[in-house]
Amino acid sequence: MTDSIAFPQDRTCPYHPPEAYEPLREERPLSRVTFFDGRSVWAVTGQRTARELLADPRLSSDRENEAFPSPTERFAQVRDRAVALLGVDDPVHNAQRRMLIPSFSVKRVAALRPRIQEIVDRLLDAMAEQGPPAELVGAFALPVPSMVICALLGVPYEDHDFFEERSRRLLRGPGADDVERARDELDAYFNALIDRKRRAPGDGLLDELIQRQLTAGALDRDELLSLARILLVAGHETTANMISLGMFTLLQHPERLAELRAEQALMPAAVEELLRFLSIAEGMLRVAKEDIDVAGSTIRADDGVVFSTSLINRDTAAYDTPDELDFHRASRHHLAFGFGVHQCLGQNLARAELEIALRGLIERMPDLRLAVPPAEIPFKPGDTIQGMFELPVTW
Repeated sequence: MTDSIAFPQDRTCPYHPPEAYEPLREERPLSRVTFFDGRSVWAVTGQRTARELLADPRLSSDRENEAFPSPTERFAQVRDRAVALLGVDDPVHNAQRRMLIPSFSVKRVAALRPRIQEIVDRLLDAMAEQGPPAELVGAFALPVPSMVICALLGVPYEDHDFFEERSRRLLRGPGADDVERARDELDAYFNALIDRKRRAPGDGLLDELIQRQLTAGALDRDELLSLARILLVAGHETTANMISLGMFTLLQHPERLAELRAEQALMPAAVEELLRFLSIAEGMLRVAKEDIDVAGSTIRADDGVVFSTSLINRDTAAYDTPDELDFHRASRHHLAFGFGVHQCLGQNLARAELEIALRGLIERMPDLRLAVPPAEIPFKPGDTIQGMFELPVTW
């Protein structure tokens, strides 16, 4: 077994799993890795086994469980703080999710598409007016989902510099103190916003939660704060990284980019393949509540489990030539959004944003290219959402 392999590790190539994970690929579907504190945990790397375990109620997402695994020192120091949706089990998780499902339904997202298109067009107009070069993360990839999630939640976009900076610190630190301060500052912001909305309600999701859930006693104040925080942070950070890293990946695969330019109807399939290929949300965590026999091994009660999304989505038992970018494969069953009861609530919205944003870039800027060599682009470390800090481009 591979207990000596440290997890997580940085990617050598921004769109491929870390080279050090190769032994884990060979030992699919289940092996062992070591976290920062020396704790050995189960690493799930096979898709079939991942689906089986993510649907198993004997695996828990409850971060208040003392046996819950901590992959980094920063995570360990802040693990005791409540995290809505992602860090709770049923029935709490189910109750929270039911409150939010209507706002992220296919119908609701379809109604948002014109607004998303308007945001994309306006940002591309601004880039074209300013002229090349541009930094694509700050000029486009981050503002698109930030504006969308603000519109959905009813959060003033003029505050975006504040919450984007706190989101970065919440996810990446660098230290536990930075994470704690960022969380406290976001909570203070939302506390004040909730008070304003109670006096003068708007029409965003946050307003609905206040009026229908908080006032009725179905939510308490702390739970509402935790929901608001996770929706705001997850709602823009993940999609922003997918837009920028997705465009970088297309620029590094010119034959695939040419396919999309020639056949725009491929865009939905291309988005699914990029979600599989990039797997930016690496390392879903669980703890076993009971013994589980799976894939010829026994996961014992209190054992930690980590799901390596990047390897699960490159499983040769599920995909032919998984290390190739192929828009014609059936990749919809990837686990980029997770699986089971905790599958990403915002996946319909993320797909819509990615399709509209990438299509806009490809159509409006046919000569878009990197402004610096790929090796000079700063990419994020392996202990956070994968992506890049900036993406200099020209056209």
